[in-house]
Amino acid sequence: MSVVDGGSSSNLVQRVQDILLRPKPTWDVIDTEQATVKGLFTGYAMILAALPAIAGLLGNLLLAPMMGRAAAYGLPGSIVWALLQYGLALAGLYVFALVVDALASSFDGTRNQIQAFKGVTYGSTASWVGGALVFIPIIGWLVALAGGIYSLYLLYLGLPKLMKVPEAKALGFVVVSIIVAVVIQVVATWIAGAVVLAAGLGALGAAAVGAGAFG
Repeated sequence: MSVVDGGSSSNLVQRVQDILLRPKPTWDVIDTEQATVKGLFTGYAMILAALPAIAGLLGNLLLAPMMGRAAAYGLPGSIVWALLQYGLALAGLYVFALVVDALASSFDGTRNQIQAFKGVTYGSTASWVGGALVFIPIIGWLVALAGGIYSLYLLYLGLPKLMKVPEAKALGFVVVSIIVAVVIQVVATWIAGAVVLAAGLGALGAAAVGAGAFG
């Protein structure tokens, strides 16, 4: 069983520390570790993916007014945006794992859906942790950016190992996988923004529009 399948908070914190501070030996452990898609999502991804969404909500509703700036969205729009950001992050993770699994055989690797899910889930750790500070002006975005870059490194270390891609083709495999991940993220962000805008212009966001929250 995966260390996160049992739902222990101490196991989750330990795994976060290990993958961030000791990625190479931790990927070796993950490679042979039993896991389930459900366990990876409920015991890890659903918890950590909430951090950037909550941070963004706090930043928009609390810090922006404190700094004399208008919130990007009113309360209804902010909540819708946070929920969509969270939901689409999880959906994007799921699709990303399926793409990694499908790409593996094209780079002489071994297709294995569980391994793909382990790779993209644990590889996203730094991005989620860094995103937890996005509500802090300037510094938060820099930390989030650093977390995203470090997640790319984690994916580079982990995906070829888990999917048994030969070293000679590992870089190409990871680069193509990351490009797919970026495309997924861009599309997800566009969808989220469109839905929030639609909500803000409809009954849900009528009050916010009246207050000028959407410009």
